[in-house]
Amino acid sequence: MAPITTTAQARMTITTADPAALLKLAAWLSPSFPVGAFAYSTGLEWAVEDGLVVGRDGLEAWLRTIVESGPPRQDAVLAARTWRAVAAADAGGLVETAKLAGALKGTAELAQETVVQGGAYLRTVAAAWPHPRLAELTAALAVAGVEPALPVAVGAASAVHGVALAPTLWLFLHAVVANQVSAAIRLSVIGQTDGQRVTAALEPVILAVATAAEAAGPDDLGAATPMLDWCSMRHETQHTRLFRS
Repeated sequence: MAPITTTAQARMTITTADPAALLKLAAWLSPSFPVGAFAYSTGLEWAVEDGLVVGRDGLEAWLRTIVESGPPRQDAVLAARTWRAVAAADAGGLVETAKLAGALKGTAELAQETVVQGGAYLRTVAAAWPHPRLAELTAALAVAGVEPALPVAVGAASAVHGVALAPTLWLFLHAVVANQVSAAIRLSVIGQTDGQRVTAALEPVILAVATAAEAAGPDDLGAATPMLDWCSMRHETQHTRLFRS
């Protein structure tokens, strides 16, 4: 497959501490960014219903395991692979990673969650922070018949706009945790202050997983949280629910 662009000038200079780049990242991974993240619990709603997650300690233990060994870890690796493919103008690598991201979800709800948010992420970034290369990437994925999963959208947007990989992974994983904490508050598992305590306790986990994901290769893709997949499958037929996953 041909490169996304053929000009050497298209290859980005990636900054590490550019304030404008970091402001973009803060906006894109804010809870107020309109990707619909508030509508998803990633199986947490059933875990609460079934008594698997109870109170602050239970939530912290659940999220620690999920981030260290589950979909967030895998998504961080996918975001890093996407970032590198886009930075290198490697269209083949981008499409390959996007296909992997869509195939690696264990249930229908989890697959829908990531592609709905991924599509909304790219559309919103393109509308508010337009960039010709972002339009090229979106077109390349459309030609390949691939819907962009959320980690693919995050990695692509950051690379196009010169946001460094490390902070992208930090804030991506932090946003995952923050959304789960928000869901737990709405499910009355914890209150708001305990929610912040859980978020603070998981900071070392987020940084460790992000560091590992940045250095990971293709063989490091994978998740080992079958209970999360089971909760997601049970959620599909849960009678009364607040969330779409």
